[in-house]
Amino acid sequence: MTEDSGASPKRRSSAWYLLLLVPFIGVLFPGFYNSLTPTLAGLPRFYWYQLTWVVITSVLTAVVYLVMR
Repeated sequence: MTEDSGASPKRRSSAWYLLLLVPFIGVLFPGFYNSLTPTLAGLPRFYWYQLTWVVITSVLTAVVYLVMR
């Protein structure tokens, strides 16, 4: 009988997809970031917070893509 040294490759690789939930959770509660102050380069927090998540989502999607390829 062979010894299984961990999770199956399919099970292990699907954990990377959990990273894609991070941006969803980050913008899930608008009450947390729905304010005019503080501002960043003249943009209210509501806008720059969401724009930051666009960049973070792009990076996380690229990481998951490269790992899963």
